[in-house]
Amino acid sequence: MSKTEAPPLYERKHLTKIIPRLIELTILFLCFSLLGYRLLHLKNHGFIWLVALLCESWFTFIWIVVVNIKWNPIAIKTHPERLLQRNLELPPLDMFVTTADPVLEPPIITVNTVISLLSVDYPANKLACYLSDDAASPLTYFCLVEASEFAKLWIPFCKKYNVPVRAPFRYFSDQSLFTGNSSSEFQEDWNTMKDEYRRLCQKIEEAAQKSVPCELTGDFAAFVDIDKRSHPTIIKVISENKEGLPDGLPPIVYISREKRPNHAHHFKAGAMNVLARVSGVMTNAPFMLNVDCDMFANNPQVVLHAMCLLLGVKDETDCGFVQFPQQFYDGLKDDPFGNQMYLGRGLAGHQGPLYGGTGCFHRRKVIYGSSPEDKSGHGMKAISCHLCFVFMHLGIMNWKDNLFHVGKHFLLIIYIPLRSVKET
Repeated sequence: MSKTEAPPLYERKHLTKIIPRLIELTILFLCFSLLGYRLLHLKNHGFIWLVALLCESWFTFIWIVVVNIKWNPIAIKTHPERLLQRNLELPPLDMFVTTADPVLEPPIITVNTVISLLSVDYPANKLACYLSDDAASPLTYFCLVEASEFAKLWIPFCKKYNVPVRAPFRYFSDQSLFTGNSSSEFQEDWNTMKDEYRRLCQKIEEAAQKSVPCELTGDFAAFVDIDKRSHPTIIKVISENKEGLPDGLPPIVYISREKRPNHAHHFKAGAMNVLARVSGVMTNAPFMLNVDCDMFANNPQVVLHAMCLLLGVKDETDCGFVQFPQQFYDGLKDDPFGNQMYLGRGLAGHQGPLYGGTGCFHRRKVIYGSSPEDKSGHGMKAISCHLCFVFMHLGIMNWKDNLFHVGKHFLLIIYIPLRSVKET
């Protein structure tokens, strides 16, 4: 008797809609009709119609490109419960958070991003969080240390009561996220956690008002007379989880890469290169997640959703990265940035969009070009980490209210094949 095949970890569904296609074809027909009319009467109207013809031709070209993107939309539904049922050993994940300026990017926002990632529904001994601070700010390091102490209380609270959103500032400020648990134990724990978070915010605010957040001694001695434009590398391990506890606090590492005035640092791209190299030496997880400091994961199962696709493909070369969309909270009713979902599903029909710069799960092999253990030199073509990340900083929305948002009801996971980077 043949062995029963396990159900797939994800499903692809084609969203073919006849009426939108008819509307798009009608608009395209009208564009071509207008261009034809302009050409037929161009001699009678001269230069003005020529300018109009050029503008309308460009508009028609853009419309064709957009229609081509949206023509074959695909929605991907993941099944994290099936992944857990397989009783497989979940792969490790290195999480990267990047920040550049504690003034433009307040530390309390960065802290909430880190805390939301540390408390996801994933074994803590399989996670590691790396924070890159391009400002070499003692304030950022101080806040990260305080956040790690708060996370020791926050993570058990989230796991115990299945908190839907793991960023504390969002959880305590949005009444709709209240779980509705009326037990006295929950009420007491909820009030305790809210008081702890209030004290954390107060410590960060008081430290931010000082020129120096604390005495620069001990672990803070590396920040004495620091110049954010010229300084050596600073690497601080805040927590290690030496016991390997699945419900403990994941390792947290602070990194401020070396900077010199006569060497280009390539902004966020350079920071990502350093994160990839340092994490490769310390934890070397096969998968990496990068998130901007002003975002958070609002779905605690975000890692499981990503792993459904990364582990669910028949051949790992068929899935290079998993890109999650951004969503903005407290935005306008007619969200001007909401078209990323519509266009994203269309791009999924063309093997996926470009890397969005944040909210993305990478295979480490993609960044290295080949597995670090591959000594033969065969297989994938070697690609420099610097080249992989050199344009990462382009196209990022530098707005402090954007989210790393994933939800089962609109989950969008998009991938690209890796065969194009193999040697021919």
